[in-house]
Order: sequence, then structure tokens, then C-alpha cells
Amino acid sequence: MEVLAISGTPRPGGNTELLIEAALEPFKEKSWEVTRFLLSTRTVAPCDGCDICLQTDECVIRDDMDLLYEKFASCDAIIIASPVYYRNVSAQLKAVFDRHHALVRSKPLTGKPGGAIVVGGGTNGGQSLALMIIYNFFLSAGALAVPGARNGVSVVADKPGDVLAQPDRLKQARILGENVLKYATLLRSDQ
Repeated sequence: MEVLAISGTPRPGGNTELLIEAALEPFKEKSWEVTRFLLSTRTVAPCDGCDICLQTDECVIRDDMDLLYEKFASCDAIIIASPVYYRNVSAQLKAVFDRHHALVRSKPLTGKPGGAIVVGGGTNGGQSLALMIIYNFFLSAGALAVPGARNGVSVVADKPGDVLAQPDRLKQARILGENVLKYATLLRSDQ
């Protein structure tokens, strides 16, 4: 069993990546294969809108998105996290969402459970909107949006490492991981 974790932050080692790690703990404890796709170390160009993928089921742009196309098909669950920029997900993560368009017919994420984590710099930083954008991606891709303790995980943190002083938020990320794991296991046992 494999979980795919996509971190949308361009900042290596920041709060978004720390929260992803907390959400992955339950998967590691159950010996799942864990694939981290950190946009702080990867390059995904924006979609150029050529629509060639609608005829070929393949994007013509060659970059690190090729690995994600493979992982979308092989994973059993997905967790996506992003910092909030201007009440939206990061540009890097938005590029991933747009480039997923190449899979509009094959829909490899159909029926797979997914969880969302967002980190904003203030209490009115747009976290709710960013969560909805990730959930909208899940719905558009055919994935199942799984809640955490209440909804997705929404965190207020500004400077790198701020979330380490918020054990309740790290716990919420872990609960999200537990819930995604539970649904993935249930779905797998139904097959």
C-alpha cells in the first residue's frame, strides 16, 4: 500500500512539510510505502493550455510532473498540503492541479481517499478557501475528500518551524492521516 504526500510549499523544511510528516506517521506505523513529492525540491511548469493531452492522454511538457502521473496511478491514498498565498494554494501546487488535466479521461485518483492541510500567516489568511480548493481538486479528480478532526487541517503559522510550538495542530495533522488511512484500508478490503 502506498500513500502519496504532495507538499505545495516552495520553502524546504517549513511548516507545510512538518505537518505533512505528522500526517504520514500513521502510514509509517502500518509499514505503508510513503512517497513524498516536495515542490520545494521539484519543478512543475504551469499548463500551457495546448489541450494536446485531450487527444493523447499525455502532457507534452516534460518535467517532474511525469513522476506524479505515475504516482497518481500507483498510490492508494493522497495527502496534499499547501501554504496559503493570497487566499489560494501556492502557485507551485496550482500548477500540479492544472497539469492533472492531462488525466481527465483516465482519472487515476478515482475512489482514492485524500486529506488536505493548509497553513496561513494569520487567522483570516484564507485557509478555508485554500482547503476548499484542494477539496475541489479531489472532487474533480474523482478522489474522496476525507476530513480530519472536523474538516481539513487549518493552521496559523508564519515563520518556519512555528508549528512545532503547536502540538494540537500537529495532532490534528496526525488525526487526518489516521482518517485517510482508515478509509484507504476500508476501501481496499472491499475490493
